Amino acid sequence: MEAMLNPCPVTYCLNRIGGKWKPLLLFLILHGTNRFGLLQKKIPAISKQALTTQLRELERDGLITRTIYAEVPPRVEYTLSENGESLVEVLRAMKAWGEAQMHQDANTQAA
Repeated sequence: MEAMLNPCPVTYCLNRIGGKWKPLLLFLILHGTNRFGLLQKKIPAISKQALTTQLRELERDGLITRTIYAEVPPRVEYTLSENGESLVEVLRAMKAWGEAQMHQDANTQAA
């Protein structure tokens, strides 16, 4: 990650969880969708390469943990790390804000 001359906490946060897919991935993992195939089914627009990259970045940044089970075929599960758990309230606030805005937009369009 590049060094910032004037550190900004919001920029720092967005560098970790920002982007098209990371917030959604974190939210899905929080709610138990924790295997690659399930994540891909829940987000049909994401490519395998993008999903792999985003999961690796979240793991690199210490927000998720990847567990590989020695089975045939191998099973891999993702969970929020302790650091990732600290984002639960942020993710819930994003969900609540989105629901409120969707409701407001629907009412505006219906009027």
